[in-house]
Amino acid sequence: MGMSSAEVPQLRVGGLVPLTTIDYPGELAAVVFCQGCAWRCRYCHNSALMDPKADTAIAWAEIINFLERRRGLLDAVVFSGGEPTLQSALPDAMREVRAFGFKVGLHTAGPYPRRLATLLPLLDWVALDIKALPQGYPEVTGVAGSGEGPWRSLRLIQDAGVPLEVRTTLMPNWTPKDLETLAAALARARVRRYAIQACRIQHALDPDLPRPTLQIQELAAFISALPFNDLIVRDD
Repeated sequence: MGMSSAEVPQLRVGGLVPLTTIDYPGELAAVVFCQGCAWRCRYCHNSALMDPKADTAIAWAEIINFLERRRGLLDAVVFSGGEPTLQSALPDAMREVRAFGFKVGLHTAGPYPRRLATLLPLLDWVALDIKALPQGYPEVTGVAGSGEGPWRSLRLIQDAGVPLEVRTTLMPNWTPKDLETLAAALARARVRRYAIQACRIQHALDPDLPRPTLQIQELAAFISALPFNDLIVRDD
C-alpha cells in the first residue's frame, strides 16, 4: 500500500528569501533554505540550519502558497541550505516548483552524487561548493572522507550540461599557493565560471578561525591568468 498524501515527506524549510537578484545569475529568484547538513564546516555561518530534526518555522505548504502568488513576478526558485540534497523530499518539491513555471536552481556542496544525479533533469542552474582538493576536505568539514563526493558531483553536472558556477569559500589561513593549486585543478577540470568568496569569521561556526593573512583581492590576483571565462570575487 502506498503512502497517503499526509504521509508523503514534505520538504523541511529553515528559511525563505522572497526576492533576490544575486542567488541565480540574471534571474529574479526566491531562495528556499533547506534544513539539515551532515557536515560541520568551520566557516559555516548558517549553523541554525545544520540539525535536520530542528523545528522549522515555515511549512512547505506555506512556500507553495507564496510561490503561487508570485507567478509572473519571479523567474526562479533556488534551493539552498543547509544541504538540500540531504532531504528525500527535494525531488518532489522541485517538481512542484517547475509545475508553476519557475526555473529551478540549486546551491549544493555535492556530498551525495547519486542523489544529485536524479535531480539534474529538474535543474536549470547549479552553484556547487568545491571547498578544497579531495584530501583537504576533512580540515574544512570535520568529516573524514568527505572530499570524494563533491568532485564526482562536479563531473556529473558537467556531463549533464547544466549551467554551473563553482564556488570556493577561502579558509582564512590559505596561502596563494593553496588557492593556486585548487583553482588550477578546477581549470583542468573544465570549470569555466568560478567564484571565490571571503570567509566571514565573525559569524563562523569555529570561533577559533584566525583572521585572513591576505585580502581576497590579493589572493585573486594569483589565479587571474587561469582560463576561466568568468572569475568572480565576492568579498562581502
